[in-house]
Amino acid sequence: MRRAVIDLGTNTFNLLIGDTSTREILFKIKDGVSLGMGGINNGILSQDAIERAFKTLKTFEKYCQDWNVQEIRSIGTSALRDASNSDILLNRVQKSLGIEIEIISGLQEANLIYEGVRLTHHFNHPAMIMDIGGGSTEFIAADKSGPYIAQSFDVGVSRLFQLFEFEDPLSNLDISKIEDYLSSKCSIFFKQKLPRVLIGASGSFETFYEVLNEKHFLSAERAISVPIIEFRQMLDKIIISTQKERDLNPFIINIRKKMAPLAAIKTRWVLNQTQIEQIFISPYSLKEGVLYS
Repeated sequence: MRRAVIDLGTNTFNLLIGDTSTREILFKIKDGVSLGMGGINNGILSQDAIERAFKTLKTFEKYCQDWNVQEIRSIGTSALRDASNSDILLNRVQKSLGIEIEIISGLQEANLIYEGVRLTHHFNHPAMIMDIGGGSTEFIAADKSGPYIAQSFDVGVSRLFQLFEFEDPLSNLDISKIEDYLSSKCSIFFKQKLPRVLIGASGSFETFYEVLNEKHFLSAERAISVPIIEFRQMLDKIIISTQKERDLNPFIINIRKKMAPLAAIKTRWVLNQTQIEQIFISPYSLKEGVLYS
């Protein structure tokens, strides 16, 4: 059966089309919709964001027709579950495109991320998955049996970007503000005994890989190990970069050029809270978990 998954993220909408029988991915595309821009911290979707979202979903629906998709699963995450007016978009999409958007909880999101990542990593040892979103960030401690600790925090990069004003490049005060905010929201999670293996789930972590290695992330359905010292150095480089430097960097895609330093600060902060000894980057995340679940 041909199934399409639409992941309506706070920053990025992803369309993934695959054959569930052969597990072949047939087509994929992403669009930087910025659904949470202009309203996420106030619990609303701006009218401009709703228009951008509908335009992209209309394009995605056409791709599904072209690929003779038999089933579409459309998943809404942080921005949609927190917006008091999300029904405006949901009803319009249902009426005009025949697509029903399912809004999932943070815990459901974390479990689906695990389902995607486990297709690329054997979990011979317990590992902690980190998924950096625009609205939320998920942390999932898991082993072969599945997740045993999972939590979603509303500290996504779009929320941070709109919460504070920043200099270019980020000042030490800017960095401290972000780290203090992360501590106030997430520090209790890191007081638990956590695995010493970190798996970065797709998204920003793919960009980190490409900046680190200066080549595109082309993974044959497996998580790739990266050297931890060089990885930290790469994070530091992104954090102190200027907007102009990021704009000129071909390994930072357009939808991440503004917020890459925030994702890097968050990742470095996590490394400083833990005793991570090994880092993997997985090409799969929520959308693959939905596709094959």
